[in-house]
Amino acid sequence: MDLEYDDIIEKLKSFSNPKAVGNMARYGIMPENAYGVSIPNLRKIAKEIGKNHGLAQQLWASNIRETRILASMIDDSRMVTEEQMEEWVRDFDYWEVCDQCCTNLFQKTKFAYQKAVEWSSNEEEFVKRAGFVLMARLAVSDKKADDEQFVEAFSHYKEGDF
Repeated sequence: MDLEYDDIIEKLKSFSNPKAVGNMARYGIMPENAYGVSIPNLRKIAKEIGKNHGLAQQLWASNIRETRILASMIDDSRMVTEEQMEEWVRDFDYWEVCDQCCTNLFQKTKFAYQKAVEWSSNEEEFVKRAGFVLMARLAVSDKKADDEQFVEAFSHYKEGDF
């Protein structure tokens, strides 16, 4: 099924759950714009769409919780540039989108280790968190990784950073 941007927005609105939006604050999720669509429903929509780098860019620019998470699910990691990663990481303003983007997309890019180390020494809260989440995801998913690949990045964190 070829879903266009407007179709996706309508689909997201159809899954909208105002009660879920109200409950998000209890979990530290405080986006300005949200429909309250669950992650499982976002995954279903992402599966319908498939990989689509251009559409991911358009969805990210919408600055809605669901469009940003969905963008991280449908973007093609092979087409993600270092510049895109830097732009997106600067847009993180709470933990959920940061963690979803790192888990769904950034860990699969060729820049994952490089950015994990760079961002780990950044003072901006969600940039630093992105470095940590990337390192944690890579530690779990990259079975061939040597411990030394993680030492430098983890050395920039101290208790209470998050």
